Amino acid sequence: MRIGIEAQRLLRPHKHGMDIVALETIRALADYSEHEFVVFVKPDCDYDGLHNAPNIQLVELPGGPYPVWEQYALPKAVKKYGIDLLHCTANTAPLNCSVPLVLTLHDIIFLENQPLLRGSWYQRFGNQYRRWNVPQIVTKCDRIVTVSDFERQRIIDHLKLDPDRVVTIWNAVNDQFRLINDATQIANVRLQYKLPEEFIFFLGNTDPKKNVRGVLKALLLLKQQGQLTLPVVISNLSATSLHDTLTEIKGLALIDDIILCGYIPNYILPLVYNAATIFLCPSLRESFGLPILESMACGTPVITSTTSSMPEVAGNAALLVDPTSVEDMASQIDRLIQQPILRNNLRQKGLARAALFSWQATAAKLLDVYSESINAGKPLVAS
Repeated sequence: MRIGIEAQRLLRPHKHGMDIVALETIRALADYSEHEFVVFVKPDCDYDGLHNAPNIQLVELPGGPYPVWEQYALPKAVKKYGIDLLHCTANTAPLNCSVPLVLTLHDIIFLENQPLLRGSWYQRFGNQYRRWNVPQIVTKCDRIVTVSDFERQRIIDHLKLDPDRVVTIWNAVNDQFRLINDATQIANVRLQYKLPEEFIFFLGNTDPKKNVRGVLKALLLLKQQGQLTLPVVISNLSATSLHDTLTEIKGLALIDDIILCGYIPNYILPLVYNAATIFLCPSLRESFGLPILESMACGTPVITSTTSSMPEVAGNAALLVDPTSVEDMASQIDRLIQQPILRNNLRQKGLARAALFSWQATAAKLLDVYSESINAGKPLVAS
């Protein structure tokens, strides 16, 4: 098979969830030398070694803003490069595609009538484009892939799709996320990011679903009760955003307990997880929750949410909290701080849980989907 893969943001230096998933999936697919993969990207500078795979061809497509790139430049490239099937990896796809189409629909948060549609102008624009594109494109796809059984059911119910055409393929965790016993490496990353000997780690950003406001409220409650005995390291959050949110919740007393470390490259993250005492991931909503597995694979105990896909990913290897309850979050954070035996128990369970997920398994299932899609012709919408 000659498979086209849309991964327009793959080369951007600051990668996040969907970018990481696309990158790791393509790397795993490269092991299948009997197939060719043409990866369509927007021009940028971070190649991540993909050009070393003989059956992976990177094609940089200019084309202006993302909707223009996807709706016009991408379909032309599919014809030009003789593609048998196109796999779009980030929720949207061209409405006019000359070959069978597989879409990875990570979530439908943008279709749900919730305040999660707030965020930066870029996030709001992206959500509006998805709201326009997805209801149309799902009727044209041969298969839809999503990343958890929770999200699969949400997609089927909301978009009224034939369940046989919507497939769950779990994400996984890269081998770089592992126990690291090199004291020099850990010491260097502590120095680089000003990390204390013990700390709570939280991947925060401006996306409302990440629950930065709720986390800060829970930490403030602990501070007020005299129970916040560890500093908190937060990545992906600007000093301005932190100050504004703390001002809104009357929580400026927290400012000296928080260390902002900016964006952490994916190759550094394993060291930070290894250095952390506790990892917080109490999101309001996730389609999967990749950092949960990453942290577990590094032996760091995890606190995550009772909602959406997170219990499915975490299994029995994390403490689960109600992300809308400041009191519940604060209580479980304090519990994990105070109980080293519990931390060690979660550490062992987390290592075992993370080992169940692999990108090799993800790639193998995707190849089955590609083959089925090329040979299929059924309509996607349920009758």
